[in-house]
Amino acid sequence: MGSLRVLAFSLLLPLVCATHIKYCDNSEDYVVKVSDVKISPDPVVPGKPTTFDISASTGQNLSNGKVVIRVTFFGIQVHTETHDLCEEMSCPIAAGKFVLSHTQSLPVFTPPGLYTLRITMEDDLNQQLTCISFNFRIGFGSLAFNS
Repeated sequence: MGSLRVLAFSLLLPLVCATHIKYCDNSEDYVVKVSDVKISPDPVVPGKPTTFDISASTGQNLSNGKVVIRVTFFGIQVHTETHDLCEEMSCPIAAGKFVLSHTQSLPVFTPPGLYTLRITMEDDLNQQLTCISFNFRIGFGSLAFNS
């Protein structure tokens, strides 16, 4: 029975894991510093809700702005969307740590593979607050979760 618990735990562990993030410009001193991105489930399952939790901090209050999300697959941009920052989070955002959480379901026909997501946060004057990118994997939905 103990080995069954270990097996169940090892199967569930990859469903939520941290992701390696890269700043778009390493020389830029962004107002918002991103410390972690968690994707759940990981790999992403087409047709099922996926949550991206972005842990960040800022040294100043943020009262408004936008979040721009760009997704590429094999270097080709396949999706872009823009969200009002205050619709994604409660504004104003106080100086300190915060988590931006975004949940979305991808179409069931989304091809499996490695994708790159680039997120830019901008203030109301279109000045970049931060810009990061990270890879995420889309798995085979029917093989991963349908039984």
